[in-house]
Amino acid sequence: MDFPLTSAVSPRVAVLESTGSTNADLLAAVDEPHLATWLTLDQSAGRGRLDRRWVTAPGRSLAVSVLLHRGDLPVDSLGWVPLLAGVAMRASVRGVVESGDVTLKWPNDVQVDGDKVCGLLAELRSDASAVVVGAGVNLTVPVDDLPTSTSTSLGLHGARGTALELADSVSSSWVSGLARLVRDLTGAGGDAAASGALALVRADCATLGRDVRVELPGGAALVGEAVDVDEAGRLVVRSASTGGLTAVASGDVTHLRYE
Repeated sequence: MDFPLTSAVSPRVAVLESTGSTNADLLAAVDEPHLATWLTLDQSAGRGRLDRRWVTAPGRSLAVSVLLHRGDLPVDSLGWVPLLAGVAMRASVRGVVESGDVTLKWPNDVQVDGDKVCGLLAELRSDASAVVVGAGVNLTVPVDDLPTSTSTSLGLHGARGTALELADSVSSSWVSGLARLVRDLTGAGGDAAASGALALVRADCATLGRDVRVELPGGAALVGEAVDVDEAGRLVVRSASTGGLTAVASGDVTHLRYE
């Protein structure tokens, strides 16, 4: 399989016929350069947030991971990387679909008309020298083969091309977009407001203004209105029961729909 567009923006592209997890593979690799990109159309053991399994359709879904060396980016600014990965992926998806409203659910799920087309997971190396960001994208999955009733694929929204062509287009624009956003954040000394990262995330985040339920680590749940993304990248929720504000650093968000 050839990925000419991705090879033009990454110094090292590893195309895997199949694998358990591109994130795990790239985390374990040594001497890989900044923006090294590993990808496959057949991933069997992908993971999402809260250690959930990410199911992909062989030959119809993309699993791609990119290595970002931290360089001069302060450690306490690394939490912005997964958020910026979502911003970059939203732009990539918008570039290939011909119908549907492409939005971002905090922190970085990409949706089309409210259904999930892409999930992302960022993992830090143990020495904090680099971050691996992985994305799973449903490319040409038909309705009957979608993993959940709230999933969708690029092909179902008019994206043209084979799975391989779509994978190359999406991965190349995502890697180049993410590289630029992280470069800007690093150039601003990790200051999300000064770099424009905070404004971008707020503008792209369709969770803001919505009633949400947030499943928090440990099993607790928070129900209320998502009112802001703060300067640390946390989702600020106004509790429906108390009216108090809670800044959520991690959690699984559901957009509530009322009939």
